[in-house]
Amino acid sequence: MTPEEIKIQELEKAWINPPGFIGWLRIVNQTNIGIRYINTSLIFFFMAGVLGGIMRAQLAAPENELVGPEMFNQIFTVHGTAMMFLFAIPMVEGLGAYLVPLMIGTRDLSFPRLSSFSYFVFLIGGVTLFGSLLLQVAPNAGWFNYVPLALKEWSVGKNIDVYATVITFIEISALAAAVELIVTILKQRAPGMSMAKMPVFVWSILVMAFMIVFAMPGVVVGSVMLALDRLVGTVFFDASVGGDSLLWQHLFWWFGHPEVYIAFLPAAGVVSTVIPVFCRRPLYGHTAVVLSMVAIGIISFGLWVHHMFTTGIPDQANAFFSVASAMIAIPSGIQIYCWIATLWTGRPKFTTALLWCMGFVIVFVVGGLTGVMVASVPFDKQTHDTYFVVAHFHYVLIGGVVFPLFGGVYYWWPKFTGKLLNETLGKWNFWMVLVGFNVAFFPMHLLGFMGMPRRIYTYLEEMQWGPLNLLSSIGAYVLTLGFLIFIVNIIWTHFKGEKAGPNPWNASTLEWYAESPPRNYKFLEIPQVNSLNPLWEKEELKPATIGMRTDRREILITEILTGKLQAVAILPTNTIWPLVLSIATGMAFIGSIFSPWWFVGSFFLVFLAITGWFWPSRPWDEGRDV
Repeated sequence: MTPEEIKIQELEKAWINPPGFIGWLRIVNQTNIGIRYINTSLIFFFMAGVLGGIMRAQLAAPENELVGPEMFNQIFTVHGTAMMFLFAIPMVEGLGAYLVPLMIGTRDLSFPRLSSFSYFVFLIGGVTLFGSLLLQVAPNAGWFNYVPLALKEWSVGKNIDVYATVITFIEISALAAAVELIVTILKQRAPGMSMAKMPVFVWSILVMAFMIVFAMPGVVVGSVMLALDRLVGTVFFDASVGGDSLLWQHLFWWFGHPEVYIAFLPAAGVVSTVIPVFCRRPLYGHTAVVLSMVAIGIISFGLWVHHMFTTGIPDQANAFFSVASAMIAIPSGIQIYCWIATLWTGRPKFTTALLWCMGFVIVFVVGGLTGVMVASVPFDKQTHDTYFVVAHFHYVLIGGVVFPLFGGVYYWWPKFTGKLLNETLGKWNFWMVLVGFNVAFFPMHLLGFMGMPRRIYTYLEEMQWGPLNLLSSIGAYVLTLGFLIFIVNIIWTHFKGEKAGPNPWNASTLEWYAESPPRNYKFLEIPQVNSLNPLWEKEELKPATIGMRTDRREILITEILTGKLQAVAILPTNTIWPLVLSIATGMAFIGSIFSPWWFVGSFFLVFLAITGWFWPSRPWDEGRDV
């Protein structure tokens, strides 16, 4: 055998995935965890979409009786909660988990077992939320879960307890994934890849991860306080005995408004990656795009009160948050300008991936304009809690997140599977979604002007909302048909898809330097990076892995700013303990819906799982599957 064949054999053995179902539960490899996140997020997306379709069927005609008020409340709450907590954030974290190591030239994330734990916590939380809907005890106070409606006096059953517990539980997953991504990006970039040479998508993931670390503790604190109010009789939100019901809104929207940009920034990173590839030129204004992402991440924490303009907050405070809400359009506009300039000065090839990104620009601009409108206090007081806000919200989240993420899926599908999605089906998918989306949600602006409030399950014929609601429902079903075409495309590609080759798009970033789909160890040799677009440089990438062992899982550690090589670190191998810890944590949280003593009882299983997780392996087991 040649030295290269020996090296490949040793790497395959060191990075092997154990076989069988039990082996599948033990895998901690980043590509496997990333794909699980993406697939599970898409499943929850389609399940939440079905709930949205039921809501549109109920509202298509006045005085409809398809769904009763209690079930409607549960459906729209689970729909919103799933879209925000089970699709938007996990989807971008899954893309980050899969793509970031490939794009920065490393073999895995910093803490592989933490990645596995994060996924299983996310999965358990999602199954619990949808399971509660089947048992008809799902949350029913909206995805925002406002008090005092959510307090025990007004919501007697276990519905709100499910919300408070599941939200806290899911945020553990998000925070764990964020820490993982931050450490990986800062300390594991390929030698020579300074911060200035990082791909824009990696920058977007880094800013997103820092935002999660700062934003999500707010909603965790709020949901824990709510659970304590309901379970053990505290009075954090009970205004009658000194609590403050507005405290919930402050805590929730401290997280809730940055969350929009937590999902948007990685989606914008996708757009900044895809457009240059299909325009055959580097991104126009790379530095400006990166700085605008950082600016959005900072400014987004000064906007939360614009959700509360009608709560009696002093006008001086309203004025500050109104200005901040309008100001965030500036860095968003900078990115849009750079994308348009890249398209204008390039030679666009209108693939499905590029169409999704261009559709995103159009739809997101509409959502951004209505966002500036609701940032005006007088306008907001007229349209607050009307369907105008529902329209704005969906234009921003579907246009600003779903469109680019689907563009990213079409772009990176060859990396995931080694096959190209069908372009004809892809274009049908895009145009059906674009038309259906606008037909579904644009009429909601007009319904808002006509006074239709949010969160109602029916309305009288005399209100004259019926025709626009029917049009909106028709658009929703066209939108659904568009997404079904995507599923057809996946099935078609699986059986008859065209093989992609190593770099089918002639892209410039490092993930296309690895095989498609990548091996478990990603790179046979970690490359030395000397430019922002390494695969477009004429010089061949030189290896930087001299001295790394191939009989165990090793990664390179580099300096934060310069990317200068510092050390070699050893990663742990596959194990069942992250699953055991996620089950133990799930027992503690889900059991607390019924009694706080579940936290105490589950402590011993948590302790056992952590002990097994960190139990040292024998020296001769290094590099083996233990």
